[in-house]
Amino acid sequence: MRATVPQATEDSAITIPGKQQEARVNERIRVPQVRVIGDDGSQIGILTTREALAMAQSKGLDLVEVAAASRPPVCRIMDYGKFKYEQNLRARKARKNQHQMQLKEVKMRPKIEDHDYNFKLRHAREFLAERDKVKFTITFRGREMARMELGYKIIEQILVDLAEIAVVETPARAEGRTLTMVVSPKPITGGKPAGKAASSDAGKPAPDASAAS
Repeated sequence: MRATVPQATEDSAITIPGKQQEARVNERIRVPQVRVIGDDGSQIGILTTREALAMAQSKGLDLVEVAAASRPPVCRIMDYGKFKYEQNLRARKARKNQHQMQLKEVKMRPKIEDHDYNFKLRHAREFLAERDKVKFTITFRGREMARMELGYKIIEQILVDLAEIAVVETPARAEGRTLTMVVSPKPITGGKPAGKAASSDAGKPAPDASAAS
């Protein structure tokens, strides 16, 4: 029965789980025989490890073990230093593109004016469009503590204005002199985030706070 030769590519051949297991290279490969893949991807066949290493060195390249569990192990001739450099570049790029969700805070007062409300809501839309969570904090002072319902009206208006792009993560709750609520961006379901389309719609009036005189 003919043995199946593992197909190894430059991107996927070397599997290094975390930093626990490093690929064996050149003289670190101690088995007597290896199945060799050329630097051009061709199947060279089974050689002694000494012969395979000499072939790699004659080209100024490295012999890298890419499938240690195979019998015999599979090795590829490649520029290992260049491979590691490109692998690290790809990893850094992937980390850069992977957004870490942050918690942004938007502070308001129970007697907030319309233009201030719209200004702060626009910032909240921008945070949500960037896939960050937003914590709304409404702070009460002095006699405003007796009119907590004004804060809840602002919270209700925020939920209406952000309904298309946000979901409630932590419902509104009173903590001392503050009323807080946390919202997070709605999951992306196939196209662009809803926040991009809705970010220009910031002209919603603030709740009527005229009763707080």
